[in-house]
Amino acid sequence: MTHEVVPPDEDASPEVLALARVVARLRSEIADLEGIAAATAVTERAKGVLMAQTGVSADAAYEALLARGTRWGRTLMEECWLTLGQVRSRPAPGAAVPPPPTTGSEPTTGSEPTTGSEPTTGSEPTTGSEPASAPDRTDVVAAPGDESLRALLPRLAEGLAEADSEADVAHLLRDVLNEPVGVDGVMIYSVTPAGSLELTGHAGITRSLAEQWHHVPPLSGVAALEAIAAREAVWLEDPVADARRYLLIGDSPGQWPSRAWIPVPSGGRVHSAVGFMRSRPGPFGEDTRTLLRQAVRLCTALLRNGRPHGDAVPPAVPADVASVQAVLDVLSGPAVLLTPLRSETGEIEDYRIDGAAPESVDVQGRRGKELVGRRVLETYPTVAGTALWEGYEDTLATGTVYEGEPFTYQEVGPGFPQETVYSVRATRLGERLVVSWIRHDISEREARRLDEMQRLGNLGWARWQLTTNRVTWSDHVYAIFGRDPALEPVGLEDLPRHVLPDDQPRIAAAVHRLLRLGQRAVDQQFRISTADGVRHLRIVAESQTDANGAPVEVHGFFQDVTALRDAEHALRESERAVLVQSGMLQAERALAARLQATLLPIPEQSVELAGLCVEVAYVPSDSGVNVGGDWYSAVEMPDRSALFVVGDVAGHGLAAVGTMAQLRFTAKGMATTGTALLDVLRRLNNLLLHTDSEPSATATMFIGRYQPDVRRLTWARAGHLPPLLIRDGRADFLEQPAGCLLGAARDSVYGQAVIDLRPGDHLLLYTDGLVEQPGEDIDQGLGRLARTAVQLLRDGVGGELARTLAAQRTGNSDDLCVLDLHVPDDAA
Repeated sequence: MTHEVVPPDEDASPEVLALARVVARLRSEIADLEGIAAATAVTERAKGVLMAQTGVSADAAYEALLARGTRWGRTLMEECWLTLGQVRSRPAPGAAVPPPPTTGSEPTTGSEPTTGSEPTTGSEPTTGSEPASAPDRTDVVAAPGDESLRALLPRLAEGLAEADSEADVAHLLRDVLNEPVGVDGVMIYSVTPAGSLELTGHAGITRSLAEQWHHVPPLSGVAALEAIAAREAVWLEDPVADARRYLLIGDSPGQWPSRAWIPVPSGGRVHSAVGFMRSRPGPFGEDTRTLLRQAVRLCTALLRNGRPHGDAVPPAVPADVASVQAVLDVLSGPAVLLTPLRSETGEIEDYRIDGAAPESVDVQGRRGKELVGRRVLETYPTVAGTALWEGYEDTLATGTVYEGEPFTYQEVGPGFPQETVYSVRATRLGERLVVSWIRHDISEREARRLDEMQRLGNLGWARWQLTTNRVTWSDHVYAIFGRDPALEPVGLEDLPRHVLPDDQPRIAAAVHRLLRLGQRAVDQQFRISTADGVRHLRIVAESQTDANGAPVEVHGFFQDVTALRDAEHALRESERAVLVQSGMLQAERALAARLQATLLPIPEQSVELAGLCVEVAYVPSDSGVNVGGDWYSAVEMPDRSALFVVGDVAGHGLAAVGTMAQLRFTAKGMATTGTALLDVLRRLNNLLLHTDSEPSATATMFIGRYQPDVRRLTWARAGHLPPLLIRDGRADFLEQPAGCLLGAARDSVYGQAVIDLRPGDHLLLYTDGLVEQPGEDIDQGLGRLARTAVQLLRDGVGGELARTLAAQRTGNSDDLCVLDLHVPDDAA
């Protein structure tokens, strides 16, 4: 094939002459490539036919074709055409096959002569002087055991002779294997340099499915990748179990109950795999597995397998270029290494890109190593004859650094031309150039970032050109307004008509400031009504004025702040509820404190009662409504004895204070009228069980009657902690009689105990707030109280033992009450 090139006029400019030479060379290369491609296609098809006929490998088939051509004086291409002609002229199965002609030395059908012992199956003739070399049996494909399946391979080989692409191979495999094997879909994947999978051919699947699975990232659990990496077929025959292990390609795991992924054989690294999808369930039979492997091996010559046909080895990179590329690899900006290509007379005809930094991106999106090997005039033809082209030549000739003014480069290609503004800098490096550049226009990446910013910020930009009455909205403004993009955007003067009536005066005033007064900026919020309800919007805009101060353009953005307004409203409601609740808590706290102060006066110093020195301490909790249900009673009875009561109602607040008052006065009244201690506890228990509160209140309580004439204390308790007796420098907790807390159970049984006090004794009555700590066992708190009390008495604080113990409890989450009953040393 030849191309006629019309030479340019003698008066043509140098850049035209340079482009003409480029066009002529490219046409010549195209012609050569077309010839090579045609010859390669014929050779590959002939190899496939011979592989199907004899079961040999691709390399053995190629050697057989060469040997045949040499033996009969034919070229390789002639032998390939004869082999393909033999397949196309083969009669239908069952038809009579005429014997080959015996005249002449050349068979007219393209088959080998059959005289002597020469086989007619396509293998080399075996004469006595030249025995046939057996093919490498490691690459020989064994025929399936089923005769019906065996007949499929010649059909496949005949079809491959007409195939031109991997899509043709996929359709051929499906058509041949559909009926006998049940193959409904075929997918051919190749591994990209990045390790992902690219769908290069498919048949029997929908277009949407092919688009969805056109690119598969290098993820774990992809059967095709596993087959390529392991160089072994992967058979998926159990959809449920396979779905747990693999990422199954397709709409659902049950779409194809059985699948097979078979790697494409290769002498080196495997780069492709063929997937067979079947609608029939169950495992693949052994004959079917063999057939599918043979089919893939037969198609090897026409599958890309991740590299060009012929396994061409790229040319070696010169050492100096490799050194420069190593430097370019660490650069953060765009830069390339250009090598001048000169004619026989020494004139520069073109430049070749021999190195590129990773951030080097051209107008077509080619990046980094994708630029290496390209020629400047072939890739960017419009730079010919420009100041940039001349600057390159001057830098090479003189070594002067070229720094050009920003220029507009127009990309020539299909569709409308693309213009990009660049500033270029070129420096000589030996016989080459290092070129860097800056792109001044907004890149696609910046445009994507702007779109992302608008989406994340729920805003969009707008521009009103007042001199031309042209209004421009970004796509997101239409979404904010709920307006059909097919409609015209809203003009600035018409904006007030689109807002709610209550907000129209404010927006009208803002528009007036922009259009009439030329105010630099406005920031105003308003509401609009949409199909989804009322939206709260914000406009931030400013006007640009001419030399006379008249506005000529307004630009700004709209932002949907509905979610923000809803959040603010919810926050205000929450704050209002918190304030109301806080006020109620403060009022309850104040009321409870007043009630407790009235109901439970705490003496500021110890008092003498029935010959005992009684000291009382009370400390409220540090958090919440810090008024609890701890109480005490220390009163003289009509018979000159003394009644001591310490109790603790569960909970805090008004309810606890009310229960405390009820128990305190009831116990005091019953004891004063002569009721026995155990009867007091039983009646108080029934009282709590029959209260109106739900659930009923509970409380612990210690009650004791002290008879001063014999210094005897008779006492009982309802779930309360044991009293602590400190005598002769030793602290012991009294053994407790039976008795569960008040309000816990009906018919509770209570017992009582007796102790005789001696001069110098201290008996501590207290509530659990004095000893309990979060996360600590109660026994640890009781032990700490005993040790502390003994130490304080040794330190001489016996007169203020209760207050000192209470003061040491800081950060208490519960209120506490302590009574210290002290028998003076001089007691009679």
